[in-house]
Amino acid sequence: MTVLYVLAGLGVMVGIFLFAKTKQVDAGRTKALEELAEMSVRKLSPFGSVDSLSVLPLIDFYADNPSLQTEPGVSYLVRADGTTILLDMGMNAKKAHPSPLLQNMAELGVSEKEIDMIFLSHLHLDHVGGMKNQKNKTFSLSNGPVDMGAVPVYAPAHVTASAFNPAPVTKVIREPVVLKPGIASIGVIPRFLFLMGYTPENALAVNVKGKGIVLIIGCGHQTIERILDRARELFDEPIHAIIGGLHFPVQGGRIMIGPINIQRIVGSDKPPWRGLGKKDVADAIEAIRKVSPELIALSPHDSCDWSLQQFREAFGDAYAELKVGREIRIDA
Repeated sequence: MTVLYVLAGLGVMVGIFLFAKTKQVDAGRTKALEELAEMSVRKLSPFGSVDSLSVLPLIDFYADNPSLQTEPGVSYLVRADGTTILLDMGMNAKKAHPSPLLQNMAELGVSEKEIDMIFLSHLHLDHVGGMKNQKNKTFSLSNGPVDMGAVPVYAPAHVTASAFNPAPVTKVIREPVVLKPGIASIGVIPRFLFLMGYTPENALAVNVKGKGIVLIIGCGHQTIERILDRARELFDEPIHAIIGGLHFPVQGGRIMIGPINIQRIVGSDKPPWRGLGKKDVADAIEAIRKVSPELIALSPHDSCDWSLQQFREAFGDAYAELKVGREIRIDA
């Protein structure tokens, strides 16, 4: 009988938590939509162009060869003409030094010294170097000293460099802005996620001469529909490519707690029983089809194999595998 009372008590506690959380998410979703509607979004085109663009995945869930480290996080090295950008810095779940990011950089012949700027898509643990960084509102390339200069860091919310890499200087950018000719942030698109709460996320846009806009996305918590709406507001150029995470862990996730697909729970602004599903994948594919990109590469760090296969089948030859160490190049 005591066990039954304990189970009943736990059930009541869980029910109260879910009820309170659902009310919080409903209110947060409304506030995020109001903030989105009030944001100042002005046309950026013309904002210059680049002749060549390279996106080299340094951290993701799959790798091009077994000598490279993998994890459910993201870090991409973006080279646009003479500018080298580090977009996010992975998860480093084991708090290693050198981190998987640094190990892969060494394996791929990439030095931290060549990075001209850091662009943080959002401040979740799988993009800022781990849970401690998420909690402390810091970012780390590794769990030990990294000798970087005072490179600029562009982030969607307040964050500082950790003691392991103290020199980079952070600037919060919320509205769309040109970072260098042909390179821009599309600005923050906020969302209030179940469990994760208020999540401002931005994405990088690079205009390749004669081709159009390449969108490089961290997790896609904004939803691809809103990202594309924002791109239409900002740019006259066509969408040439979409590269990165769109967060579709519909049938299994990359981060599981026992049988629980935690990525599915945290990746929606709806309660888990009304969260991400197959229809969301179909809707995203349809939205992308409308802009007819010539290339799409979906990150596996936050999308399950079933979702990846839906995109492969939908886009055929335009679909490129996104794996650590496999460079994606787009030239004028």
